Amino acid sequence: MTESHTHRVIPLQDLRPASFALPQAVQLPGKRVTAIGLLQDTRGRALHDLRISVTDRCNFRCNYCMPKEIFNADYPYLKHADLLSFEEITRLARQFIAHGVQKIRLTGGEPLLRKNLEQLIEQLAVLRTLDDKPLDITLTTNGSLLARKATALKAAGLQRVTVSLDGLDDAVFRAMNDVDFPVTDVIDGIEAAQAAGLGPIKINMVVKRGTNEQEILPMARRFRGTGMVLRYIEYMDVGATNGWRMNEVMPSAEVIRLLQTELPLVPLLASQPGETAQRWGYADANGHYDPQLGEVGVISSVTQAFCHSCNRARLSTEGQLYLCLFAEKGYDLRQLLRRGASDADLANAIGHIWQGRDDHYSELRSVLAPDTGAPVKRVEMSYIGG
Repeated sequence: MTESHTHRVIPLQDLRPASFALPQAVQLPGKRVTAIGLLQDTRGRALHDLRISVTDRCNFRCNYCMPKEIFNADYPYLKHADLLSFEEITRLARQFIAHGVQKIRLTGGEPLLRKNLEQLIEQLAVLRTLDDKPLDITLTTNGSLLARKATALKAAGLQRVTVSLDGLDDAVFRAMNDVDFPVTDVIDGIEAAQAAGLGPIKINMVVKRGTNEQEILPMARRFRGTGMVLRYIEYMDVGATNGWRMNEVMPSAEVIRLLQTELPLVPLLASQPGETAQRWGYADANGHYDPQLGEVGVISSVTQAFCHSCNRARLSTEGQLYLCLFAEKGYDLRQLLRRGASDADLANAIGHIWQGRDDHYSELRSVLAPDTGAPVKRVEMSYIGG
């Protein structure tokens, strides 16, 4: 790790939407990009996953995502008229599927805050992939509303959920969500989701050194053998408001070493192309993977970049297409939608944008110069989801 990487800091700054680079107007290319499911970017990466943010609002104020110093009562959240309607989202989803998307993840903000979200899930659930298979529809949530919504989400056609949970100790959890929300309510939501059949459930824990690393082993003990997959995520420099510091990152390799002091693990192969998590299975007494005990994963976008296999596009709440979690600009698909573009035009625009994609920020992070204090204008995670 270089000296500049070790001391790299993203200062806490108030970057309102007006200060971000304006989304690029999409110019339809003269040469058509035919939607036949074989789309690749400049690095040979196929388009497989689409993450759709359905709201820029959240009822938590986690300091690594939506620090309350910035996201307060005066923050200019999007107006309802600016949001894509469910019909607009579904129409765009069809064009992404035509280019090879097989999985859609609904995100936020907190997606369960979007009114009547079940209606969108019902619309997406009838879509089919190019090989006539059901679309894989998932959702990432903080779990605060899951207990009351799990059954309805399953009935609408949602298949799985991922729940963000940064610790089991109530004091630690309340401090991290910064709205004094109790951890027991999230656990209740997880249990309701499991009872409703929204599995296999994934549990995401962002590990921030000096804040919650003491929760690593208790979390593993709690979810081992439950059929749920716990994933530890390195604290990332997403957006420009979380005051990110490299010395607060606990490398995934260190997490695995800590787990193995108590719970033997064996490495597992990736379950699908472009998988972000490195999988580790719990070992039995003979040192072999025991599926009954389950597995954990580590997502190491800071210390072990996986840009080379990234197959995800991100659609923001109001229809901007982003090609990277660390992007500085998006592409305005809403403008095309609302100016009467045909389905062929939309598919053509998406294809043209993806073919020009060259994003690989995480591979560049370690060679970036130390911060100069100049404003960083990257899109916020609460705006496009994780």
